[in-house]
Amino acid sequence: MKFGYARVSTIGQDLQAQTEALQREGCEKIYSEKFTGTKADRPEFQAVLNALKAGDTLVVTKLDRFARSTSEALTIVKQLFERSVKVHVLNMGLIENTPTGRLIFTIMSGFAEFERDLIVERTQEGKAIAKQREDFREGRPPKFTKRQITHALTLLDNYSYKQVEDMTGISKSTLIRAKRKQADQ
Repeated sequence: MKFGYARVSTIGQDLQAQTEALQREGCEKIYSEKFTGTKADRPEFQAVLNALKAGDTLVVTKLDRFARSTSEALTIVKQLFERSVKVHVLNMGLIENTPTGRLIFTIMSGFAEFERDLIVERTQEGKAIAKQREDFREGRPPKFTKRQITHALTLLDNYSYKQVEDMTGISKSTLIRAKRKQADQ
């Protein structure tokens, strides 16, 4: 039986492309989750590993969906090979339990880890450069302007939080935070 595993790192990312690729590959059961790969405890990944039996195939779209590091990838693949489970990484091909297959997998795992490390490094460098700017603000930009918040707070004099939320689109929790902030000033 072919089992698929799809993973994205954040809630905002979409699993559709991975699950469609796994379906095209003929996976009969697909496990998926929105969970960072830097965490060892990925519940759906553990579930698929537990479901695999001798003769089954684990299919993933890319190597970085599979493991956090080269050593972890090698350990998982070794354990799967010991259980007579095949591993198919769609952008690499079927990983064979031969000296050559294991060598290629080791090299590709090393490159995947290297690529991930470079991305982290570039992200940190970009953030450090951005922090040097005077107008740098961590996090996403505010959804509403100060003027919109002030207007919504004045509406609270005559309307309930729910009514103001319906009129302005500004959530009750945002209004409460803004009201507290205004009182502290």
